[in-house]
Amino acid sequence: MRKLVTLVFSILLAFTSLQAGNEPSGNISTYLQGAYMPVKDVEAKLTSAGFEVVTTFKSIKKGKTVLFTCPTLKKEAAKSGRASIAVMRVFVDEKEQSLSITNPIYFGKAYMQKDYDHASFAKVKAKIEAVFTGLKGSKDKMEFDDLGGFHFMMGMPYYEDTEVLGQGTNSELIGKLKSYKKGKNFVFELEIDSDTTLVGYKIGRGTERFAKKIGRVNAGLLPWTIVVDSGKATMLQAEYYIALTYPLLTMMEFGGIASVPGDIIKDLKKPFK
Repeated sequence: MRKLVTLVFSILLAFTSLQAGNEPSGNISTYLQGAYMPVKDVEAKLTSAGFEVVTTFKSIKKGKTVLFTCPTLKKEAAKSGRASIAVMRVFVDEKEQSLSITNPIYFGKAYMQKDYDHASFAKVKAKIEAVFTGLKGSKDKMEFDDLGGFHFMMGMPYYEDTEVLGQGTNSELIGKLKSYKKGKNFVFELEIDSDTTLVGYKIGRGTERFAKKIGRVNAGLLPWTIVVDSGKATMLQAEYYIALTYPLLTMMEFGGIASVPGDIIKDLKKPFK
């Protein structure tokens, strides 16, 4: 099985290399979607492709998110202000019997912006497609050229408009996240370099229900991530992150969860008080 995976990956990688220097044009799917499989099988496939499974998180009722990384993602995440790209996600929907994987090219362009290296993210995508065969692009998509400077609408935040949750030494900040509520909300920590750590954190039970309200299909956006870097704990603004992961969301639908961005900030600032 491993030999077959290696062969398929090599073929895809060779094809990808021919186009690696050329960034795509037109719409890019937010997710790569395929046939349902149990979480244990998802984890096994990721491991066989050389990915590191970071954790598996119950993101919604009858739905789990498998978060994973690899050396390429960590290398890109080590660039200044790019830590959020360190993990990709597989949403395993046990209710709808479906699988949805974050597209490395979509999120790579959004999070890396001027630092985006298409060859690197195309190779990560090829590794995913080598083990999860038959994947198709999601209906959720966005124009590739719009991803780097994306914001939902005028007055809404961009990628770089992060929210500062707390300040102190890195060890103090991570310690507070681990000790709050005896660590019940602490999902994972992933060290990117000696000064940067990405932390997965659970938001409040009432707050996280917004994913069900606007569509469980993209509930893999949970858990939220916090970047601990150079004495600051920051998060992507909720208006940015939700709109990026739900690109088909209408203004009316966004208005229906108008209080959620503020609630998320309140939830994630509590450990630092």
